[in-house]
Amino acid sequence: MTLARVFLLVLVTVATLAFFWLVAPFSGAILWAVIAAVLFEPLNTRLLAAMPRHRNGAALITLVIITVVVVVPAMLLGAALLHEAGDFYARVRSGEIDFGRVFVEAQAHLPDWARSWLADIGLGDVGGLRAKISHGFASSFQAVASRVLSIGQGAFGFFLALGVMLYLTFFLLRDGHAVAARVERAIPLTLDHRTMLVAKFVAVIRATIKGSLIVAILQGATGGLVFWALGIPGALLWGVAMGVFSLFPAIGTGLIWVPVTIYLLATGAIWQGAVLGGCGFFVISSVDNIVRPILVGHDARMPDYVVLVATLGGFELMGFNGFVIGPVIAALFMVVWDIFGDAYPQPAAVDAIGQDPVDRPDNAP
Repeated sequence: MTLARVFLLVLVTVATLAFFWLVAPFSGAILWAVIAAVLFEPLNTRLLAAMPRHRNGAALITLVIITVVVVVPAMLLGAALLHEAGDFYARVRSGEIDFGRVFVEAQAHLPDWARSWLADIGLGDVGGLRAKISHGFASSFQAVASRVLSIGQGAFGFFLALGVMLYLTFFLLRDGHAVAARVERAIPLTLDHRTMLVAKFVAVIRATIKGSLIVAILQGATGGLVFWALGIPGALLWGVAMGVFSLFPAIGTGLIWVPVTIYLLATGAIWQGAVLGGCGFFVISSVDNIVRPILVGHDARMPDYVVLVATLGGFELMGFNGFVIGPVIAALFMVVWDIFGDAYPQPAAVDAIGQDPVDRPDNAP
């Protein structure tokens, strides 16, 4: 390798790292701009086919549709969610919702051996335990309230990131194919491998994101409606929480409706608890099993255990954006290894003398 080649590679690496460092504050906006462009690219393509000489117009119409269908409802939902969370926090502070009392009442209905076991592990002091539980939930909601306040104080940063996202989405819709072609040409692989990589990656990413987001919306909406129909306070808050937790396969929405079901049964709301438990098991949790295979398909779907680990890891490393970035990285990992296996297949098994068994003379007819 010549000195000029080495210098060029070092220069490209430094410039790329510097650029990533420069745009890091808007990494979330860039991520969601790419996601919006990928998901709404089919719509933009149809509009462009109807008005082939108006690329700007097609991209602008698509952007308006994204704003009306996604951005505005999300902002309204966020405002309603903040109000709901504040109201729920006030009810906890006032004692109207007392989690300590629920535990104490549930403990009173336990058999003697269960109460003895709780006493052995330090949970037998009813009064002290009730105070600890109430204080713990109050502290937790106080921390949540402080985070909500910090979000409100960062409204300028939020709208700035939103503007960057919409601005980038417009240009990705308009020039996305040209940008993708330039990136594809820069990949140091053969034409067939580049085409396979881009095609598989886009298919898996689009299917994974579309499936995860739509399933989250459907499960959150279904759970919220069930909570509202049963008259459970904070239905919107619980619905959004179920939508978020539905991104975790297997455990998902059960992290919300199972404890609430236990709460209802422990406080004497037997029929509400029974209905919620039945709806949670047969309706809310079944949405994922029915809808996700239809949206994602069998070829592009990743195993649930891969999605779970990737989602948890992404959330731990990158916060809310990790819900998307984690599965995307996992999809890229699986696609690259599929391409590697197709490009470099393993040779046929050979025996101890280094000859394929079917070619050995003693196997001849």
